[in-house]
Amino acid sequence: MSVEPSLSALPEPGEAFERRLRALLRSDVEFIQLIEDDLIAAGGKRIRPRLALLASRALGGVPHEMELALAVELLHSATLLHDDLVDDAETRRGREAAFRKYGNAVSVLSGDYLLSRVLFLLAETGRIELVHLFAEAARQLAEGEVLQFQAAAYQEYSEAQYYRIIESKTAALMRAATEGAALLGRAPAALREALVVYGREYGMAFQMRDDYLDLMGASERLGKPVGGDVREGKVTLITLWLLEAEPERVGQVLLRRGREPDDVAFLRELAVRSGVAERVVEVIGERIRRALAALEVLPGSEAKAALEGLALAELERLQ
Repeated sequence: MSVEPSLSALPEPGEAFERRLRALLRSDVEFIQLIEDDLIAAGGKRIRPRLALLASRALGGVPHEMELALAVELLHSATLLHDDLVDDAETRRGREAAFRKYGNAVSVLSGDYLLSRVLFLLAETGRIELVHLFAEAARQLAEGEVLQFQAAAYQEYSEAQYYRIIESKTAALMRAATEGAALLGRAPAALREALVVYGREYGMAFQMRDDYLDLMGASERLGKPVGGDVREGKVTLITLWLLEAEPERVGQVLLRRGREPDDVAFLRELAVRSGVAERVVEVIGERIRRALAALEVLPGSEAKAALEGLALAELERLQ
């Protein structure tokens, strides 16, 4: 593979997107406006709207591409408001979590306000098929979150369950971003399928990389202490394979949710010593290769190259 590009060098949705986002979130209810201002100011990488806009432009530009990009970003933001409360998170994108500043009720209802704007945007496109696509993505998002809590409560862990969780929680919305562009552009079946596969495989790699770095990354680069998933009772691919490598001690660490001072350090050392860390990186690389292979049927363009670069950037972040 060629040298992976920096994520920061890839195209962003741009000022038109940010202006429209602000306009959509304008409210004369002060607490709603404060929360939405926090979300906008905190920014984020805007990965999902990037996917939507790049997929559109790889098809030569489709009607309502901006509404699609805004809808995926707002659905994602709504889930963040709700998830932070459920996870009892301290911060979001370097800022105090909304529910801690404004209370649970205001945070949840502001998330619902975002969902109302998603519905508005979908209606603006006039395409009932897009409504169906987003309804299915929203169902998967909710099921994935509940399944993750269920797995922790019953301590029922498996690779199949892990893959189902991340496909539901992350890949489903990224697939909606890319498939939505194909749907709006009435793309031929082969091109639509290419964007479905790309969105799903990129989304899987994105979440697997995030889970890997949660344990194996550097806290100064992550902006938070490593081992957060272990402390929250979330079992990821790397911890599943560590459990196979040394079931008794890793099982004890997971059962007590990494509360002992050396628990996370032990898992990190074992991941390297056992080769599990390397195996996980290889699996992420295979997902990236599948995403890139799916794009081969698309005509050459700057947008296609940017989609390839977005996927390759995930490998760069593992370094």
